[in-house]
Amino acid sequence: MEDYQRIADAVSADIAAGRLRPGDRLATQRAFARAHGIANSTATRVYRELARRGLTVGEVGRGTYVRAAQHAPGPALAEPADPARRTRVNLELNYPEVPEQAALLARSLEPLLRPDVLSAALTVAPATGSADAREACAALLAHADFRPDPAGLLFAGNGRQAIAGALAALVPPGGRLGVEALTYPLVKSVATRLGITLVPLAGDGCGLRPDAVRAAHRGAPLHAVYLQPTLHNPLGVTMPTERRAELAGTLRALDLWAVEDAVWSFLLDDGRRAGLPPLAALAPERTLLLDSFSKRLSPGLTVGLVLAPPTHTDRVAAALRSGGWTAGAFALDATVRWLRDGAVTAIVEAKRRDAAARQALLREHLAGFRVRADPAAYFAWWQLPEGWRAETFLAAAARRGIAVTPAAAFAVGPEGTHGAAPAPGAVRVALAAPAPDELAYALGTLAAVARGNPEDCVPD
Repeated sequence: MEDYQRIADAVSADIAAGRLRPGDRLATQRAFARAHGIANSTATRVYRELARRGLTVGEVGRGTYVRAAQHAPGPALAEPADPARRTRVNLELNYPEVPEQAALLARSLEPLLRPDVLSAALTVAPATGSADAREACAALLAHADFRPDPAGLLFAGNGRQAIAGALAALVPPGGRLGVEALTYPLVKSVATRLGITLVPLAGDGCGLRPDAVRAAHRGAPLHAVYLQPTLHNPLGVTMPTERRAELAGTLRALDLWAVEDAVWSFLLDDGRRAGLPPLAALAPERTLLLDSFSKRLSPGLTVGLVLAPPTHTDRVAAALRSGGWTAGAFALDATVRWLRDGAVTAIVEAKRRDAAARQALLREHLAGFRVRADPAAYFAWWQLPEGWRAETFLAAAARRGIAVTPAAAFAVGPEGTHGAAPAPGAVRVALAAPAPDELAYALGTLAAVARGNPEDCVPD
């Protein structure tokens, strides 16, 4: 073994042991050569070897840095049947990433790392954020004739905290919250922690049915309704304009609040979104509009948004403060910079293309099955063939190193409540996490499993 390889092995060991951490800057090659008593040409070969191994990255004019490690895959739910494929393919997790996003986000973070700017960004941000943040995020939420008032914007640490703050502001402990019969699972856990009773509401191919809201409210008054009218998770339904207008009228007639979650709406192109006004535009005095940057950008450095009418900004702000759910100043400042420099727009456009490509893979590999999905969404609802139960299918998929989510995770109330697909035989397939080739493999494998005999997959 040549000297430069031994030295590279030693540096590799320091990185593996954590003595050199991701982002650490290595000495200049000249200084490295002096420190190790080697020629400059040998130091150059060491640095090239480290880069070849994927351990470092060189930045022109700045130096050489330890590269961030790849995320290790989570443990499989069960041992895959094929020993050659032991990496879990995660079709549960749904945080999309595109190749260009890290570079686009890094470009805006660099000014924040100057000591004077960083000092200001490390302070505590109020629930109201800053005037600059309110203006930038109001512009983000605007479309067609909808122009949110920046004064109504409040900021949470992420979308989940925005949901918690909104529900805490509107529904007292013991109160009733209407939700779609298949709803975002986090809402179920938030409601439990806040002592809120969930009431499943009927839906159809156009989304939540206003008559179901009226019927539930007559039975015992609801305090609010939580819904995702655009790219509903998990069904992928987008509520048409006429249904939105009818629901807005129902909210007014019943003096009822809506918590409108728009977390996936960014995936619709501008043409589709233009004809779909949010409830916050149709019934602004009865609606809290929620959004976040977790899906648009990154779950690790994100901000949640709550747009509230003047009557409720103070109440929602107080709920966010009391729960410790306000946004960090650094994340808020970074988000504003990403909005201003075009990074958000570029990443959203890339994710729209990526979601469309993944939906094409879904259609290819699950052709012939009962699959419900919007061509813009990062997920699909799969009604399994006759005889399959979700639990049996999950176990069979797990033995092949693939994880999907059973319908029961989304269900509120009895199986099949209000026209929802029966929970025993349906799963949600999330498309965002794996690389495209892994996704194609996983979908093909799941299709083969679904065409088989469920009884062959039941453990002895």
